[in-house]
Amino acid sequence: MILKRVQNTEFGMFGVIMDGNIPFALTLERPWLNNANDISCIPAGKYTCERFHSETHPNTFQITNVKGRTGILFHTGNLVSASAGCVLVGEQYELYKGQPAILSSKKGFSEFMKKLENETSFEILIIDP
Repeated sequence: MILKRVQNTEFGMFGVIMDGNIPFALTLERPWLNNANDISCIPAGKYTCERFHSETHPNTFQITNVKGRTGILFHTGNLVSASAGCVLVGEQYELYKGQPAILSSKKGFSEFMKKLENETSFEILIIDP
């Protein structure tokens, strides 16, 4: 998988998840703030993602081996404020509550998980704009 970030703004880091060369989901992360815990997206690079379960996020993946960071999950959400350094997954970008946002998040996240339903881990390459 590839997460190709397309734009870093004060409203967040916007991107596209691709399976090979085929785009299939949109992403929204915190803007780049030097990898600061909970308020920044993670550095570009290659990471292993492992299945993760918690009460709040019962079926998702966690990005592992991020220097100085833990708990980086893929999950639903519309506004960057829904992310504590995680990757929000959705299907479209639009203004929501006056802010650039990601919409159809539940549907986009469901498709992301369906694509990975038989996987316990996968590699992701994150590329900056």
